[in-house]
Amino acid sequence: MGFKLKDWHFGGALLVLAVFSLTALILSLVGINNVAQPVGKRYGMVFDAGSSHTSLFVYRWPADKENNTGLVSQAFSCHVNGSGISSYANHPPKAGDSLRECLNEAMMVIPPGQHRETPAYLGATAGMRLLRMENESLSNEVLKAVGETIQKYPVSFRGAQIISGEDEGAYGWITINYLLDSFTKYSAQDQDWIHPSSANILGALDLGGASTQISFVPAGHIADPAEAAQFRLYGFNYTIYTHSYLCYGQNEALQQVIGIIVNSSSAEEVSHPCYPTGYKELVRTVDLFSSPCTEKLGWPPSSRNVTLVGAGNATLCREAVKKIFSFSNCSHNDSCSFNGIYQPKVNGKFLAFSAYYYTFNFLNLTEGYPLATAEAAIETFCARTWNELKSSYSDEEERRLKNYCASANYILTLLLDGYGFDKDTWGNIAFRMKAADSEIGWSLGYMLNLTNMIPSENPRQLRGHEEGVWVASIFFIALSLAVCLILAVLHFLR
Repeated sequence: MGFKLKDWHFGGALLVLAVFSLTALILSLVGINNVAQPVGKRYGMVFDAGSSHTSLFVYRWPADKENNTGLVSQAFSCHVNGSGISSYANHPPKAGDSLRECLNEAMMVIPPGQHRETPAYLGATAGMRLLRMENESLSNEVLKAVGETIQKYPVSFRGAQIISGEDEGAYGWITINYLLDSFTKYSAQDQDWIHPSSANILGALDLGGASTQISFVPAGHIADPAEAAQFRLYGFNYTIYTHSYLCYGQNEALQQVIGIIVNSSSAEEVSHPCYPTGYKELVRTVDLFSSPCTEKLGWPPSSRNVTLVGAGNATLCREAVKKIFSFSNCSHNDSCSFNGIYQPKVNGKFLAFSAYYYTFNFLNLTEGYPLATAEAAIETFCARTWNELKSSYSDEEERRLKNYCASANYILTLLLDGYGFDKDTWGNIAFRMKAADSEIGWSLGYMLNLTNMIPSENPRQLRGHEEGVWVASIFFIALSLAVCLILAVLHFLR
């Protein structure tokens, strides 16, 4: 008995449907296999061009996981020899040359095949902000020089720029909360990305050489909109208070203290309570008052040389440090930090990094000691003589060793009298250099922002097919294929 034409059409249709189902099944399985395959890495580079030094950070993340969360990590860091790029104002090409050694090392860390796809940024902070105030033309020449050097390497150079103090503070806040999964994290129990409670959002305290930043989520509203920064990250809105104080970084602040001490006397030798007993240093007023930060103190009656003689007195040191601040003239209902700047009351826990960490780490005060214990330890350290210190810390550079008493008292004054921490909230400050094996600073947050690595919406809304959808699709494709094959076999047998 022969086949009829309509039987052939029906059987052929079943065969075609079966072939399509088989093809879809194969493609689906290949797609799942590809998702599970190990993937390569992508890289990004950021130069943190600070006032006193420059550092290069290389970050990496899985190539198939862009615009997701908890993936970017630090792969490499390099500290550039010499001072910050602003110190090369009179020789801009040397600013570019100073970066070469770190760039060469970074090229060995990043796989050659990834070089040209690696975005490279340079962000300059307070040192260059001060140079721009003094001479904008020279600051542009320095940025041009460092940019030309980076462009000679096979990377995707995205520009060298001076970032604002507020951006520096905000990027630091993003960095620490990103690294510590404060914005979002994966829950094995819920098998999904969840948003931690707001109590896990940390404030950021950054202390550089020429500026200092404070950023945190206040308990109430921010009365001055100019001090607020708004972000939408992983589907949630954040409004933070952030302010940057130019000239109140550690180095510039201590120079202001010296300026006030020098201006207080016309003698050739002047006592410096923050320097250790037995230490002497000759300063030239023409150098001391050349910075925009010390110019505001007023020029001394004449250019002269002054010898600073260490007195090693912590109490007098704090009194001297307080003179560079103004704690009056607040026009915001007494809600100010210093110099009349509006600030809501500090709220929540904070990470203090950069110079905060380096000073307190040297003094062994990073392990959450009560305020009274920290103050007593600093007082004891300040009382030690210069000879004692040199003997006990023979490996420490003398230019740093002489300043630890002054730096510690400056930090106490800034945090307590300036920002408003007290003995009860002091314990909310953790002094750290790293989080999740990455150095804390503004550079990671800067790169995350410029490369859009932090999505505005929740990761669950950004992924393609969920695993359940894949499984269901494959099941129905396989079922369709089986039905088609069975019907085809029965039809032809009939």
